[in-house]
Amino acid sequence: MYNEDELVRIKSVHKKLTSIITITERHGGIVKALEDEIEGQPAILMLLVAIAEQFNKLEKINAYILTPFDKVDIKGMIDVRNFISHDYDGVSLGLVEDSLRYDIPRILKIVEDILNK
Repeated sequence: MYNEDELVRIKSVHKKLTSIITITERHGGIVKALEDEIEGQPAILMLLVAIAEQFNKLEKINAYILTPFDKVDIKGMIDVRNFISHDYDGVSLGLVEDSLRYDIPRILKIVEDILNK
């Protein structure tokens, strides 16, 4: 149903999303992970950048696999990547926390639904 190249990118997104969850669990929650400036915070921010890169590449080719996603979520992921990449020290960790708490679980569910088809 989906193009193999698109599936490879979505599998990469899945791996990175689950890595974010693992990091937050190891640190005892989202807030504690983001407070850890040595490991947790940099790892999460880098994973968010990498996830957004995959979505950006899929969006550029108008990939069919993006159909189940809300366009606002895709734009939001790409915007977060731009903020992190261009103003790393100015990133609002409160916004990142909200994204991890509310947006990431929803996006992960869509990714898992795609992979389970």
